[in-house]
Order: sequence, then structure tokens, then C-alpha cells
Amino acid sequence: MEPIRIAIVGVGKIARDQHMPAIEGSPSFSLAATVSPHHKGPEGIPHHSSLEELLQDGPAVDAVALCTPPQVRYDLAVEALKRGVHVFLEKPPGATLSEVDALRDRADKVGVTLFASWHSRFAAGVAPARAWLSDRKVQKVSIAWREDVRVWHPGQDWIWEPGGLGVFDPGINALSILTHILPRPVFMQSAVLSIPENRAAPIAADIHFSDTGGAPIHMDLDWRQTGPQSWDIVVETDEGTLKLSQGGAVLTLPSGTEHNEDLEYPGLYSRFANLIRGGRSDVDIDPFRLVADAFLRGERRIVEPFHD
Repeated sequence: MEPIRIAIVGVGKIARDQHMPAIEGSPSFSLAATVSPHHKGPEGIPHHSSLEELLQDGPAVDAVALCTPPQVRYDLAVEALKRGVHVFLEKPPGATLSEVDALRDRADKVGVTLFASWHSRFAAGVAPARAWLSDRKVQKVSIAWREDVRVWHPGQDWIWEPGGLGVFDPGINALSILTHILPRPVFMQSAVLSIPENRAAPIAADIHFSDTGGAPIHMDLDWRQTGPQSWDIVVETDEGTLKLSQGGAVLTLPSGTEHNEDLEYPGLYSRFANLIRGGRSDVDIDPFRLVADAFLRGERRIVEPFHD
């Protein structure tokens, strides 16, 4: 079977660190081109300054991975879908819920694959955590997702603009795990969003959710963490406590701790290939909807300025 010819649109840190190695290691894909007005891709790979230029004059591609900031993804996705090109959306899948819904409808009409990716769901501990929780009663959940924005997102001003999500850029990873592993749906009850006085998006958030069975869920997000970083989810059940740490890579159950190889992005690309070959899409917006709810109902508190 011939590999799927894919182009990466947006050659920033996530594309270089994760997408390119995953594509290089996948027998299902070949990197046909890169697109960016700012950064060139690997030596020897055709590069174009715009997606329009690639689709008109560049090498043939079957799919694109959109690794740009979310504020500009809609127009790029529409351009690709018009040409019958499959689309991989980095997280979050867009700047608004309604534009992602519109993209899903468009992909269905033209018969190509749209994949809203959630890389943290492919962390090693997530699938076994979901299986273990499936027949247990969840009593309480605590999430601590605290990291240093200067380390992980240096100089990325788009994150602080409307649609960039602020601290929810990493926080949505936790929500993508939460909505995947819990047996019941989750909804938001209250939130406090801490917004620097010189920014448009929050640098921290304290949120209370509940599942439909009444289990309380508390989420602590903070981008001001120095020293050790925290990406932990603790689920208390009627049969003991489950903990996912290191962003889902390490799973601790009452029976012990499991450490497995981190294959998040290879897992994403395996899923994308299977969707393309099966003629299907996967556009789950549940994590994104919870973020939107936090912005809709959350109390905004202005805090000290943040300077990168």
C-alpha cells in the first residue's frame, strides 16, 4: 500500500518536535511538503510559503496536518477540504466551536477525513485507565496541571490573544483525558480565571466540574509554576484510587504502577491513517466545549502583568 502523502502547515516547535518525527517513523505516511511563511522545513523537502501555493503549484498531497495557531486554521482547513485533501487538526481544533462544527459538516459533504486530534489521549496510561474505570463508581477527581509557560511556550504571543486559550492550551490536554476516561459525561459548575492585566487570556484557572453521577471534579491550572512541573489526574473510586501522572504516561492503580513508552504522536498518526483508509472522520469537541463553558461562566480576576 502506497504511503499517504502529507504536508505540514506551520513549521513551529510542535511540528518540528512531534509531527515530523512521527511522520518519519510511520510506514503509513510520507512527508511530501512543508508550508510556512516564516520557517522552512527539513532540507530536501519541498517548501511553500502558503497552502494555496502548495495546492496550486506544489507536489501532490493527500493530506495536511495543520500545526498553525488555532485562530487561522478554519480558512486553511476549508482550502484543503475544497481540494479533497484530508485534514489533521492540531489541538485545539479551532478558535470556536461553531467553526469546527462547520468543518465537520464540510468534510462529510465532500467525503474526506477530518481529524480533531487530542495527543494526550494517546499517552501510555490513558487506555488502561479508561478500561479500569469503566465498571467502577467514580467518587471524586482532582486535576493539577501546572507548568512554566516560559519553558514550554516561549515567545508565543498568539497564545495570549483571543482564541489562543492561555493556560487552557495545556489545560485542554487534561480535559481531553478526563472526558475520555470517565464513564459519565462531565459538565462545569464554576470557574475563576486569573487574567494578567496586559493579556487577553488566563494564566491560571480554578475550576469545579461534576459528572452526571454527582462526583465532584476539581481542576487547578497554572502557567506560573517553577521547579517541578505537574500533570496529574487522581480519580477516587469505590474500589480504590487511580492516578495518571506525567501527562498520562504513568498509571498507578491499587495493584501497582505501570510505566510504558510514550507514543502519543505516533498513535495520532496511526489513528489518522486508519480514519483515511476507512473513509471516516473523528471530530470530538467535548474537551473544547468544557473550555468554552469556562470562558462563558467563569469569573474573571485581573492579576499582575505577565512578561515573557
